[in-house]
Amino acid sequence: MRLRQRGSVIIVTLWTIILMTMLVAVIASQNRLSADTAWVHKQELTVWASEQSAINQAEMEVMMARMPLPLADQQKLMDVSAQSLNQARRNPLYRYNGQLLSLAYAQAQDVAVRIIDHAGKINLREISRPRLRALIEKKLGGSKADTDQIDHMMDAWNDWLDLNDGESPKGAEKKYYQSLPVPYTPRNGALETVEELLSIKGFAEVFSDVDLDAAFTVYGEDELVNLNVATVEAMQLLPGLDDELIGKIVAWRKDNEFQGNGDVAQLVTAEKMAELRPWINSRKTTNYYTIMVYPQADGKDAEQSKDDNTSQDKAKSVHSESDQPKALTAYAETISISSPTERPLVLKINPYQKLPLAPEVLIAEQEAK
Repeated sequence: MRLRQRGSVIIVTLWTIILMTMLVAVIASQNRLSADTAWVHKQELTVWASEQSAINQAEMEVMMARMPLPLADQQKLMDVSAQSLNQARRNPLYRYNGQLLSLAYAQAQDVAVRIIDHAGKINLREISRPRLRALIEKKLGGSKADTDQIDHMMDAWNDWLDLNDGESPKGAEKKYYQSLPVPYTPRNGALETVEELLSIKGFAEVFSDVDLDAAFTVYGEDELVNLNVATVEAMQLLPGLDDELIGKIVAWRKDNEFQGNGDVAQLVTAEKMAELRPWINSRKTTNYYTIMVYPQADGKDAEQSKDDNTSQDKAKSVHSESDQPKALTAYAETISISSPTERPLVLKINPYQKLPLAPEVLIAEQEAK
């Protein structure tokens, strides 16, 4: 009897130990999970704080670039040699062409910054019918393009922008859009966003593979594009340009400045220049900028080269193409600057904007050739 009692006690004790061990393991696992969650949240908040700080620093960077040069720096321009005069006088605003930047107020080491002047994008609110038709024609294969398809798209474009519900011969109005599986109403006015382009009949089929945010804008005063700040995506749509010429343009503007069509003609043949000339203005800038910030891979700095803007006698640098982001999206903010002494007006925020094609990659390809 006593042996049975002792055996029961031992069994109960062993089960108690097992249960207590399991309980301790569960509590430890929960504590570990809580600790891991807290660590991840801390990392995310750190990245978020760094990105917001970089956004503010980039805003200040653009405001500073729009300020007149101090008298001391103006005197330096008079003292430089003739060889470096053109370099010293380069417009600091042309740095904002989508290249990776190091700011005057240095951002966190693990955060990359790009700034794009909307003078480097195609303006959908200002574009004329002939230019839009030429753009569509190039996208559809140039001389091989289906003219009937282009006519349908142009009429649909007119119907979307006009102020009435009268349908063009080959266009589309409210009746068509309301008959779709997910019905909606046409704008009957100027586009409010670049994404709206895909809502117009026929345009989604042609432009679905285009990074709309990188190629187009709805901000600005005219339809011309400045090649000094043009995005790769916008140049890929411009008549007269192919990837090889775009690579040459990007490589050339790394150390030079397009001051007129004569500079562009050094890189583009006369035949291509005839197509391209109506689209470009090498002096155009805007008050509209898109700032993109995102984590750099492993927080490591890539090789850097000195920036061409030396007028303020500060160290500026541009990251190489080997500096890849951790993600394919960036936190983006589109701003309007009315004065270098006032905070910019925020027009649009996109926490997950697709990163544009990096000009640095095309530069590397051209140098490799």
